[in-house]
Amino acid sequence: METEWMNETSAETPSAPGTEKPEKKKFSLKGFGGKKKKRWLKILIALVVVAAIVVGCVSSLTKNVNNQLSSSYLVATATRQDLTVSVSGTATLQPADSYNVTTLLSGDIVSAPFEEGDLVTKDTLLYTMDSSDAQDSVDRAQISVEQAQMTYQQAQEALHPTAPISGTVSEVYVHNGESVNAGSQLARIVASTELSIDFLFPYASPSDFYVGQTATVFIDGYAGTQTGTVTNVSNSTTITSNGMQAISVRVRLNNPGAVSDAGTASAVIGSYSSYGQSPVSMPASSIVYATGSGTVNDFTKLVGSTVTKGETLCTVESETIRDQIESARLNLQSAKLTASTAADAVDDYNIKSPISGTVIEKNFKAGDKVDGASSGTLAVIYDLSYLELEMAVDELDIGKVEVGQEVRITADALEGQTFSGVVDKVSINGTTANGATSYPVTIVIQDYGDLRPGMNVSAQIIGEEIPNALCIPVDAVERGNTVTVPGPGALNEDGTAVVDVTKLETKEVTLGRNDDEYIEVTSGLEEGDVVLIYNQASSLMDMMVGG
Repeated sequence: METEWMNETSAETPSAPGTEKPEKKKFSLKGFGGKKKKRWLKILIALVVVAAIVVGCVSSLTKNVNNQLSSSYLVATATRQDLTVSVSGTATLQPADSYNVTTLLSGDIVSAPFEEGDLVTKDTLLYTMDSSDAQDSVDRAQISVEQAQMTYQQAQEALHPTAPISGTVSEVYVHNGESVNAGSQLARIVASTELSIDFLFPYASPSDFYVGQTATVFIDGYAGTQTGTVTNVSNSTTITSNGMQAISVRVRLNNPGAVSDAGTASAVIGSYSSYGQSPVSMPASSIVYATGSGTVNDFTKLVGSTVTKGETLCTVESETIRDQIESARLNLQSAKLTASTAADAVDDYNIKSPISGTVIEKNFKAGDKVDGASSGTLAVIYDLSYLELEMAVDELDIGKVEVGQEVRITADALEGQTFSGVVDKVSINGTTANGATSYPVTIVIQDYGDLRPGMNVSAQIIGEEIPNALCIPVDAVERGNTVTVPGPGALNEDGTAVVDVTKLETKEVTLGRNDDEYIEVTSGLEEGDVVLIYNQASSLMDMMVGG
């Protein structure tokens, strides 16, 4: 088809001379339409080819992804077996107890009578440090205590005068209700009512007298005679004042009254009379004085009353005496506290083991100088009577753990050996990290063989035994207590592998107890049912890259 485009002016219209118009031109599209059709046809063909390629690639990719996903599943079967509920974990072994021996004191070590490997008991002396300065402080403090004690006793005696000796009250100088001053005499006490007199007998020999022999005594100033008893006879003679030889004989007799040590006496024993006048020897006596001023009360002793040493005779009451007693008591208490502190300080120079155990380290010896805490650990002691470990148990498993449960323990360092322990403590003090809480469980190993503190071990706490339980692998359980099971056509002919992931199904199950590998299914599955375990290490991206 040919089309012509013409000017509007007719070809028949003549032109004026000199005004002729150019000849009309014809513009034809003849042939243009055919080239355009060919080009669009080529584009269409190219698009069809690309689409075919894409469809092929998608189909191939889909098939490859299906194959890769199918290979990512492991096939497992629900089976019946005996299930032991257990909780596993790892930990580091520790001794039953340990102690780092340190000191805050500085000085020279005088002795260190122990070595590494020694067994020591609690309070065994490990180190003795030079304590001469501290001992001086103790001595001074003890003197202060004695002085304070004496002052306190004196203050007490000012309030309650006591008998200085045992004996008989021979004189009383005050009565109840009287006021006395410090230094006033209160009473006199004699140790005994017996008199002792030594007589000289001239013209006699020791064999003329014997112990227990009766003597007749004449006391100067007393009418009549007194009867006494021979208590001692000299075994040799002595010389009298006029140069005669005489035998000395001691006679004891009761005081007939107010005989004093100024009196004299003579005696007749057997057929012998004593020479001259012999002085009377009085028994020990003591006067009781008031050591404070006040009013006498509670004085119940009379002349002739017997008393014992330290017995309270009366009360000398006054506010001043009471204040002195309280002040003396406080001073004594302070002195004792100071002495106790000083003694403790000396004891600190004797460094003892706080526990029974084995010496693991000895870092200082006799002659070394210690510079307080900056010297660090002097020695290390382990109580190896048993070993223990503390295992962190997840909050989901802590309900399975109880004190007394058996624990099986293995160590990489001791391949092939298994040790037995027991749960000793289950703490309720949990630790939360990243949204999960764990609880420390202490396990004790009594018979630990070749295990050593510091070794890393694996521990399996043995719990309840469930016989003939229907079990599947723990890894087969998905969120929401569901499992993946194969639908018709999902597995290959022998049922050992997944061939079509599009035919997989999910099923909800009811779960029971579990160990580390298997979990009990109480409903939702039957024995022999197949469940699938997805391999978490495989991903779609890995499959696409690998495919």
